[in-house]
Amino acid sequence: MTVTIYHNSDCGTSRNTLAMIRQSGEEPEVVEYLKNPPSRDTLVSLIAAMGMTPRALLREKGTPYAALDLANPKWSDDELIDFMMAHPILINRPIVVSPKGVKLCRPSEAVLDLLASDIGQFVKEDGELVSPNTPGARAG
Repeated sequence: MTVTIYHNSDCGTSRNTLAMIRQSGEEPEVVEYLKNPPSRDTLVSLIAAMGMTPRALLREKGTPYAALDLANPKWSDDELIDFMMAHPILINRPIVVSPKGVKLCRPSEAVLDLLASDIGQFVKEDGELVSPNTPGARAG
């Protein structure tokens, strides 16, 4: 199975998601999207595959979201994508692509539905235990 993660190593959720993928036995393609942003076509495809709007993918915390007035409803989807292309930090993360689908994995447990095998128990960086019985985790 081929798995790709659009990853930010400074993000705990992204690091936990990557570790869960690896614990499942997969070595994913890791795209450090701040250094190597997806093309516009790829970003549009990811958004469509997730069934989201560009606005729903915008990240507010630690970004120029407020300075750019992106909460303003005047911005079209195309314009919001333009902002994400100009400022990749506005793209929320981590986005995981697998043969089972594409998801914004927030919380990190959302990745469990995209993996071919169970990860068993997993301890997040903050000490939270994730297991097949964790609410929101898929059944084993």
